[in-house]
Amino acid sequence: MEHRHLGRSGLKVSEIAYGNWITHGSQVEEDAARACVAAALDEGITTFDTADVYAGTRAEAVLGRALHGIRRESVEICTKVFWPTGSGPNDRGLSRKHIMESAHASLRRLQTGYMDLYQAHRYDHETPLEETLRAFDDLVRQGKVLYIGVSEWRAEEISAALEIAGQMGLDRLVSNQPQYNMLWRVIEAEVLPLCLKEGIGQIVWSPIAQGALTGKYQPGQEAPAGSRATDASGSGFIRGFLNDAILSRVAGLSMAQLAVAWVLQNPGVSAAIVGATRPEQVRENVKASGVRLDDEVMRKIDDVLGPVIERDPARTVSPPSRP
Repeated sequence: MEHRHLGRSGLKVSEIAYGNWITHGSQVEEDAARACVAAALDEGITTFDTADVYAGTRAEAVLGRALHGIRRESVEICTKVFWPTGSGPNDRGLSRKHIMESAHASLRRLQTGYMDLYQAHRYDHETPLEETLRAFDDLVRQGKVLYIGVSEWRAEEISAALEIAGQMGLDRLVSNQPQYNMLWRVIEAEVLPLCLKEGIGQIVWSPIAQGALTGKYQPGQEAPAGSRATDASGSGFIRGFLNDAILSRVAGLSMAQLAVAWVLQNPGVSAAIVGATRPEQVRENVKASGVRLDDEVMRKIDDVLGPVIERDPARTVSPPSRP
């Protein structure tokens, strides 16, 4: 497993990270989740990504138990805050109150004294950005968070955060977590250029388009039993990719490693998050670490797939976004 700096920060992350969105606490039993985490550790993955909202906070708790007993300094634990974790009016968003309370709850569930990376899961249009950044900065000063990042923020939102942090002397964003794969390249227009300029690393999710790039889904055929597309908790997120127009273009690309390697070869990407319901899926995906595709292969991938999604989100219907 190779490691990369997270943007221009000093933190190194495994270029393939393990994420437990959808799976832990919902799609798979805890024993299977623990087996997947154990496989990830065996394969050299050190970076683990989750969020307080996943499976109604259960995903964090499962990950905390799965990592219990592992030397804390040997892993990077990343989680997120924004989406509702309760029914109260302050149980959501990026207010100081919700950030502080959510951070402490995440620490308890993850059974750790600090989070390596704490990420704003979405932009909060109802809270002053200064309040959000000051709360994150306070967590850093308290030693409860080492680095801060965002997820699915627009270029202008990231730029505003950087400007405010510079003006107020607050801790600076080091990462962004966007959806990015051969079929979904929206960040290439504005987000990636800004982040490359500012030294913000991408920890991308859905590098294999929720499984659409593995070759298991074929045009004109029913989704295989037991796959994510047939799971009640996960099918809504992959459905946007499962149409004949897309599947006919990826049929024959049966190796998930190719999709992951393609993501990792693009500029500014620090890590690609992979999920799994079985340990063998982890072992399959980690084979993409260290793979370098030559220019001709990259050109052929563009020729076969091309940018399926228009750069301008106003001119296209997006696949459902992750919570």
